[in-house]
Amino acid sequence: MKHKRIIIIGAGLAGCEAAMQFARLGWSVLLYEMRPGNRTPAHQTEFLGELVCSNSLKSKLLTTASGLLKEELRLLGCDLLTIAENNSLPAGNALAVDRNSFAREVTARIDENPRIELIRQEVTELSDDLTIIATGPLTSEKLITNLQEILGLENLFFYDAIAPIIATESIDQSKAYYKARYDKGEADYLNCPFTKTEYLTFLQALRESEKYIGKDFEKQYINELKKSDDLIFYENCTPIEELARRGDDTLRYGVMKPVGLEDPVSGKRPYAAIQLRAENEDKTAYNLVGCQTMMTQASQKRVFRLIPGLEKAEFFRYGSIHRNTYLNSPQVLNADLSLKNRKHIYIAGQLSGVEGYLESIMSGLLIALIISGRVKDLPEETVTGQLWRKILTREKGVFSPVNANYGLLPPLVVAIKDKRMKKLALADRSLSRLRSFLEVAAGKQNYP
Repeated sequence: MKHKRIIIIGAGLAGCEAAMQFARLGWSVLLYEMRPGNRTPAHQTEFLGELVCSNSLKSKLLTTASGLLKEELRLLGCDLLTIAENNSLPAGNALAVDRNSFAREVTARIDENPRIELIRQEVTELSDDLTIIATGPLTSEKLITNLQEILGLENLFFYDAIAPIIATESIDQSKAYYKARYDKGEADYLNCPFTKTEYLTFLQALRESEKYIGKDFEKQYINELKKSDDLIFYENCTPIEELARRGDDTLRYGVMKPVGLEDPVSGKRPYAAIQLRAENEDKTAYNLVGCQTMMTQASQKRVFRLIPGLEKAEFFRYGSIHRNTYLNSPQVLNADLSLKNRKHIYIAGQLSGVEGYLESIMSGLLIALIISGRVKDLPEETVTGQLWRKILTREKGVFSPVNANYGLLPPLVVAIKDKRMKKLALADRSLSRLRSFLEVAAGKQNYP
């Protein structure tokens, strides 16, 4: 193969996946990462592939779109999925990882690869070299400004909130209990049950909480943050206090749903429940699932300590809010994910309009497949193929980020009423079509 060279800006999930894919094909990769010299408002370490929000890559079950996407990525030769599995934690049917050990292994893999040169430097202007921008939703202002000049357009944005992490030793284990929903799988989640009175008290405290207005990176957005009605949240990242304002039952029918979480001693179902998920292999820290927030730290202490079992909670990390950036991809990208007016520049990861860890990994892998000539399209029956199509599709209204969901897939020829069986049939069709596609591609020597 003729020696080839590519620049990748951003060593997050999309950038690292793309870099490893190109290196395997014999390309020389210049991988730029601005940290630790220039930090983002959300990252905590200098490691590559750091998971900023949750430590979960969602469900492994084929009855979920995230489970199907994992299997598609496996067939496509994904590297980061393997690393995630190497650093997995008990989390029932979900793939959760020890975020520090995961990022360390990603960093080590990049550092040890002779075909990848890691350059710890901020890129502020784009060159005429073949380039992938995978800087994610926290792209630096200087690079965004350069992109705006190239595109002649403003960027879209939405707000993202993350949940707090607390010390395990500060949890009252006499009130919380380990249980898997419906007792399916291992009891990896710690559950904090609410009575109706406790739930309503918690709800009121959320609604009355103080909103964080920012000190550093949010200063330029203060006017926006003061107006909660004007904020655009990606639905899966909506702060818990914003959900509380939607109605009394929003939380207990959503992130605090108690169904299947009956107390193992009394056998009674709580009125509502908060689940805690382990943050590391030693289980010294837990993440408050669904409790992403933009409350002040003082409010977080007061409100989250109203959760039964967390009255003395010690916070390793408080929840926070930050603004995420993404492009209006249907307007500015070609079918191969390159910029319409700069065809040597490609956009990967959340900057392109995909949302989520797995989706970002998929995007990095996909763009490597496209640029290297291994694929020109993917079956429409696959989640990967439909995510590709979705971020390029012009629709009425404002373009917003998209993640894996079964609603993206075309209907089955024969309708199936049972929801679970329908999803399994869709998954079987997807994986069958992808296997056939890859076999044909390999025969044409387009795919290794």
